[in-house]
Amino acid sequence: MPNSLDLGLPVGRTSSAMAGAVDHIRAARRHLKTMTMAAVRSLDDRGWVLAGDFGLRLLRVLLLLSLWRTVLPETGATSGMTRAAVLTYTLIAEAFASQLTLGTGIELALTSGDIANRFLRPAGVFGQFTAEMVGAGLRDLLLFSLPLFCLAPLLGVNPLPAGVGAALLFACSVALALLVAAALDFIFASIMVLLEHSVYAMMKLRTAVSALLSGAVIPLALMPWGIGEVFGYLPFAALASAPLRIYTGTGDALLLLALQAAWVAVLWPLAHLMWSANRERLVTHGG
Repeated sequence: MPNSLDLGLPVGRTSSAMAGAVDHIRAARRHLKTMTMAAVRSLDDRGWVLAGDFGLRLLRVLLLLSLWRTVLPETGATSGMTRAAVLTYTLIAEAFASQLTLGTGIELALTSGDIANRFLRPAGVFGQFTAEMVGAGLRDLLLFSLPLFCLAPLLGVNPLPAGVGAALLFACSVALALLVAAALDFIFASIMVLLEHSVYAMMKLRTAVSALLSGAVIPLALMPWGIGEVFGYLPFAALASAPLRIYTGTGDALLLLALQAAWVAVLWPLAHLMWSANRERLVTHGG
């Protein structure tokens, strides 16, 4: 077997590369374990709590589907979206709501003081919260998303994506959406620390802004005066509107993915910068 000398590579550089690869593998295992723990912990709720939550979400889907059937014409397109596409958009938005509207929970860790424990764990703070966010969404994916997907024909909605390519690109888009959501959470948390703002007020602000600008409830294309086109270029549209438009085939998939990737490239360095600049202020939040 050739060694580093046979390949013409310095021994020290090869050893360093191997050590780096081992470190990355160990970090991946830690994050995977964190995701698994978060997924299992999310099942701690009692059955009636889950049933109540899922029941309310199903009721919301039924109301929204009924609303769109009332206000949209059966044939033709409105702002480039047919009624069938809007119905699919609405159902998939709720089916994957846990993936498209998830938060990291960092604001609660800040206000409870649990953030201090995060710095003692053998993993980066950002990686911990991101892994927990992904793991927490697995419960709803299995217990709500799949059953709703199966019930879709009974609701008169076609739950299938626009095509095989749309399904694959949708998966990529959801992954980018999770990265954007995590970065936005860390940015909001940094602002909260900087301003010493109430965690509950900040959570309400983020939820309200995301609900309005992400397209998770109302497709941006259906917003009046063309403001949806403007909102489509904001980072919040990368959370829900982009994946859902790709799924339903109502948008340019490559452009939407490019916008999401661009926001990931912009927001993560900004999140790191803001967090590093304000982490010393955590003592004011119990850290």
